[in-house]
Amino acid sequence: MSSVSIGIIGAGRIGRLHAEQLSRNPAVRVAAVSDVRLTGELRDWANSLGIPRVTADYRELLDDPDIAAVLICSSTDTHAAIIVEGAARGKHMFCEKPVSFDYRETAKALEAVRRAGVILQTGFNRRFDRHFMRVRRWIDEGAVGEPHLIRITSRDPAPPSPEYIRVSGGLFMDMAIHDFDMARYLAGSEVAEVYAQGAVLVDPVIGELGDIDTAITTLRFESGALGVIDNSRRAVYGYDQRIEVFGSKGSASAGNDYPNNAELSTASAVSRDLPKYFFLERYAEAYADETRRFIECVRDGAKPPVDGNDALQAERIAHAAKLSLLERRPVALDEVR
Repeated sequence: MSSVSIGIIGAGRIGRLHAEQLSRNPAVRVAAVSDVRLTGELRDWANSLGIPRVTADYRELLDDPDIAAVLICSSTDTHAAIIVEGAARGKHMFCEKPVSFDYRETAKALEAVRRAGVILQTGFNRRFDRHFMRVRRWIDEGAVGEPHLIRITSRDPAPPSPEYIRVSGGLFMDMAIHDFDMARYLAGSEVAEVYAQGAVLVDPVIGELGDIDTAITTLRFESGALGVIDNSRRAVYGYDQRIEVFGSKGSASAGNDYPNNAELSTASAVSRDLPKYFFLERYAEAYADETRRFIECVRDGAKPPVDGNDALQAERIAHAAKLSLLERRPVALDEVR
């Protein structure tokens, strides 16, 4: 079976992670990578992976007839335009979240994808986490009955730099958007209403930049179920990622991932290692699995498991959460069209 030739747009942290993982996949040929910062170090890195071409212009990848698909890992403000251009050139695309900071721009990009008939998968990697997938399987099998309450805890080990905060789109769009998608994934229902509260409790600089670092968001789903998401930019003990679905027949949950399961019990304490510290460590397998699935969809012409509509709905929830925070009221998703 011939390999799928791909290009990677954006060689930052995520772009490099995907390139390194895909370079080990025999079903893939990473033909080129583009990044606006064309440095000698980037060329050396690409050469170490056997990537034959490096360019500063992503359009060279879109114009290459031998490249079947691209991974869009550039800055968020470029995603929607690249999707429109890629669709016009018949490229299948994997795009990191969010597709854009404005859900209306995302909707326009998705229309271009629909007209072109190409594949678009979005980068909600947590859906591919084996622990969270197990919870979803239990829900699908009816083990917890009808979901009533969904609880999600998502806390980073340390806040990002002020430079990142300035361009991140804010906590709801940058960080909690993963949790909004996970809430939909677990509930099997769209969100009907959002109510968010936030505060600056970690770093006053974040507040000076117009953002928050701590939040609680409550959700009401169209199914009638309720959801609660708590976010913080700093958990001193590590990367805190937990979910629970409580239903009419029981409860299913998944806790943090640890370096090992060893535990020491003495007369004074029971102790174990702290959770894995960073998202690249915590979700390493999930990142590999999501791109592996994308390649399979390109090869087989299958529908991606996480598509553009999933990105659009998560962005609508994020927008509603920001509006709720600013106006101090519940916001119906019907207001965000």
